[in-house]
Amino acid sequence: MRIVTWTIRLAAFLLLLAFAAKNADPVTLRLFFDLTWQLPLVVLLLAFFAAGVLLGLAAMLGALLRQRRELGRLRREAPAAAAVAAPVPTQPPAAES
Repeated sequence: MRIVTWTIRLAAFLLLLAFAAKNADPVTLRLFFDLTWQLPLVVLLLAFFAAGVLLGLAAMLGALLRQRRELGRLRREAPAAAAVAAPVPTQPPAAES
């Protein structure tokens, strides 16, 4: 199974490397106030991909922190809840003869 995984990883790396080599032509990014940047297309795509990843992580951060706080609260309350929910031992009814 490891060989298959590494083969797929190698194939993906080679495919992306070939993509980067084919798209090394410079492109012009025009911004406001007549500001322009000339970058290779692959660098520009990588920058926008990284920006998207960072924005996605920032959007997910609030929910992650909320879940961690709730998990910590539940862990603190678990011993008290287990003591309350513990069944009270009772004697079985006496068998009638």
